[in-house]
Amino acid sequence: MVKTLSVTSILFCGAIFGFFYAWVCSTMWGLDAADPRVAIAAMQAMNASVRNAVFFPAFFLTPAVLGITAIAAGLRNSWGAASLFGAAAVIYLVFGLALTLAVNVPMNEALAAVAIPTDIEAARAIWQDYSVRWQFWNQIRAGASGLALAFAATALARL
Repeated sequence: MVKTLSVTSILFCGAIFGFFYAWVCSTMWGLDAADPRVAIAAMQAMNASVRNAVFFPAFFLTPAVLGITAIAAGLRNSWGAASLFGAAAVIYLVFGLALTLAVNVPMNEALAAVAIPTDIEAARAIWQDYSVRWQFWNQIRAGASGLALAFAATALARL
């Protein structure tokens, strides 16, 4: 049972890490290179579409799956693995889930309320202000999610 939970934990961590990582290495660079009016509209559309049944498990349930796996490993007296799964749960919970809800979501909601200006310079100012700050926080949550994935993988190796 604990190995099945471990693999599930790794899949959840990998899914959310991959989601955040894709924004770091391609999506935001592509939007930054686009007309800022297009970037704003595209980001508004992506943010509106991300709240769905496919995204929900990886984003919201990863800390729970990691926590359950930590408990299962502890019940098997695999304390090293349990500690790593527990640490992964806390890291993602604080620097992935909570950070997103506290920082990125409010930024996304503020951008959603913006009427896209027809003036390209006004749009550029809005986009640059948003993009720089959003990417900074996204890199933190991507790094934290990657660290949680590494901890989960190391925990599985210890089992």
